[in-house]
Amino acid sequence: QVQLVESGGGLVQAGGSLRLSCAAPGRTLTITAIGWYRQVPGKQRELVAAISSGGRTNYADSVKGRFTISRDNAENTVTLQMNSLKPEDMAVYYCNAVTFTFTQITARGSWGQGTQVIVSS
Repeated sequence: QVQLVESGGGLVQAGGSLRLSCAAPGRTLTITAIGWYRQVPGKQRELVAAISSGGRTNYADSVKGRFTISRDNAENTVTLQMNSLKPEDMAVYYCNAVTFTFTQITARGSWGQGTQVIVSS
């Protein structure tokens, strides 16, 4: 299984931006479909954004127009650029390898520690 490492979380004011990174030490992510998820206490983990091996992207309605998922092949990472952050975006964010089809996106790897995003109002 691919073990991924998340980074880039932190504290930001509402309306601000953060850039999260997902890396796979020792492995290449360039051909791996990756999803970013988030979870708040007491709620199920939800898919925020995903990118297929071919570059197709998918976003949750709540983040469309504000978040952008992309690959940085030079750095071997998948990033999640988060703009216009809202208090409701506050969560622990995780990345995972996913199976990305036209009908569904499903996490298929193990979950890492995640990275905490705190949005102050």
